Amino acid sequence: MKYKRILLKLSGESLAGSQGQGIDSARLASYAAQIREAVALGVQVGIVIGGGNIFRGVAGAAKGFDRVTGDQMGMLATVINSLALRSALEEAGQPARVLTAIGMFPIGEPYSSRRAIETLEEGRVAIMSCGTGSPYFTTDTGSALRAIEIQADVMLKGTRVDGVYTADPEKDPSATKFDRISYLEVMARGLKVMDLTATALCKENSMPICVFDMDTPGNLLNLLKGEKIGTIVY
Repeated sequence: MKYKRILLKLSGESLAGSQGQGIDSARLASYAAQIREAVALGVQVGIVIGGGNIFRGVAGAAKGFDRVTGDQMGMLATVINSLALRSALEEAGQPARVLTAIGMFPIGEPYSSRRAIETLEEGRVAIMSCGTGSPYFTTDTGSALRAIEIQADVMLKGTRVDGVYTADPEKDPSATKFDRISYLEVMARGLKVMDLTATALCKENSMPICVFDMDTPGNLLNLLKGEKIGTIVY
C-alpha cells in the first residue's frame, strides 16, 4: 500500500453533483463506497469536506454579510456535509466520527488531533469539520492543518478535475497537465491548486499533496494501490 494514513479533502461543490447545489445522494453514496474500500485496504482515512454546495463565506461577504459572520455560516455548512457523509458511511457499513473545531455537542465531538488519531487507529473514519474554527481561513487551509496534525502521509485533494494543469482545463482546451510540480512552481505560476496559505503550510511541513478526480469511481482505490493518478505537488 502506497499510503498508511491519508487526509482526504472533498469539495462541497462536488457533493452537489449535477444539481449544482445541496447534496446529491448518488454522489454521496459513491464517495462513501470508495472511502469504505480504502479503509478495507488497511488505510486510515481522515476527511475534511468543504461547504460550498450550501454556503460560501466569501460569497456571503459579497452579498452584505460581514466576513466573520459569512465564514461562520460556511463552517456550519461543512458540518451539514460532514453529518451527511457520516450517515452515508455508516449506511455502507463503515464506522465514522464527526469532530468539530467549534463546540457543537451532541452534533459532533470536539476536535483534537489526539482524538482524531485515536479514531483512525480504531478503524473509523475521522471527519473533521468547521475548517480551522476561525474566520479568514479556507477549508483548504483547514485540510492542510489537519493533515499535518494527524501526521498523514499525504493530503489527497479530490476534485472534479484529474490533476493540476497549466490553466483551467474547463476553460482552456490547450491546458496541459502536470504529473508532478513543486510547491514553489505552483505559487510562482499562480495555479489555483489550493489557496496560498494552504500551499505554504504544506510546503513548510513537507506535506505532499495529490490532486485527483474523486468523481470517477475507483480512482481513490487505484491511487492508494500506487497507480499514477492525478498530480503530485511536492
